[in-house]
Amino acid sequence: MTGTGQIGLLGFGKQTTAKVTHPHQHSNLLDQLVNQISAGGVDAFAESLRLLLNHAMEIERSKALGAAPYERTKTRKGYANGFKSKTLKTRLGELCVNVPQVRGEIDFYPSALERGQRSERALTLAIAEMYVQGVSTRRVSAILSELAGTLEISSTQVSRAAAQLDEQLEIWRQRPLNDIAYPYLILDARYEKVRRDGAVLDCAVLLAIGIDASGQRTILGVSTALSEAQAHWSDFLGSLQERGLHGTTFIVSDDHPGLRAARVARFPGVLWQRCQFHLQQNASQYVPKLALRPTVAAELREILHAQSRPQAEAQLKAMVSKYRKSAPELSAWLEKNVPESLSVFSLPKEHRPRLRTSNAAERLNQEIKRRTRVVRVFPHTQSLLRLVSALLLDISEDWESSPILYLNMNLPKTPQAS
Repeated sequence: MTGTGQIGLLGFGKQTTAKVTHPHQHSNLLDQLVNQISAGGVDAFAESLRLLLNHAMEIERSKALGAAPYERTKTRKGYANGFKSKTLKTRLGELCVNVPQVRGEIDFYPSALERGQRSERALTLAIAEMYVQGVSTRRVSAILSELAGTLEISSTQVSRAAAQLDEQLEIWRQRPLNDIAYPYLILDARYEKVRRDGAVLDCAVLLAIGIDASGQRTILGVSTALSEAQAHWSDFLGSLQERGLHGTTFIVSDDHPGLRAARVARFPGVLWQRCQFHLQQNASQYVPKLALRPTVAAELREILHAQSRPQAEAQLKAMVSKYRKSAPELSAWLEKNVPESLSVFSLPKEHRPRLRTSNAAERLNQEIKRRTRVVRVFPHTQSLLRLVSALLLDISEDWESSPILYLNMNLPKTPQAS
């Protein structure tokens, strides 16, 4: 974390000595801002924003506590507990703000800083849950001290903070999808380690990316289970449909058997593109000699990158014939599997580079791995789901707020003849 002091993302952390300006010293805040901007012009925008943000966070804390500073009231829900400094990176440069803290039976974090911090809180919670469950190795303790700023925590604090974050993330995971059609759907999965009944098991993380009719992409959903079997995929895809997913005409994914069966059952008749990247990896298993692999890989790339489907099919036919005697297993595999990766030719040429593989999901998986490797083994599946959901929500919000579309949808629905 950046800043002169650490924020206790669970409501606990190190106390800093940051100088704090209280609300009663801002009774004439508007005049102060106006005078500052009038005197400093554009150069004063950053400092004015800092003052305004500090003031807004103090007001939000008062509302959360149910009492103004120094106010005596029976409806008070907690007490102010000073401030902690935090450095924000903004388009106006770095701003050092004072984040209000609270104590008592209340969790509080300013909504102005909430965006982009959910994944940090979820990561801290995962480490904290391991700590309170007794996995108090020096490594866990060191990470928790770095993230949360303290080791003085209790299971009650952790449970309360987890419940608050889980509620927000569940709302996002269950949000309706009725309003927007998603013609393109990208599906993928990865595995993480979780503890269960004293054993460490693999847990499948399923995710779905949608590209809507305007060309904007979003993360539609995520699910965790101790299997990537058909039942998990079927339940996950069914939940997307129950939330209103509609208008899907093209699906991109790997050829996992459980996913294949669930996809056929849930989206019958929808065109499927087998990920070309994974296809090329699979092909190497059927090449009889290591020395032959570069040649086969180059020939397969030419097929997948052909200018049109007829050209790709002609090249495939020639390749199948070429290896029918010298590598019969490879020849048979090519004939059966490669056509599943040619569906992308039905799309406009401009869309093919981004929809011929599931690389969009693979990049998300890399971001997930960057965070989950800090934990390594999650205390339970809910902790894993919390961290992954928080990270994906932050990423999805960035996608959705970007002025740049992922695809230009104002194109002919069928490709021009090549």
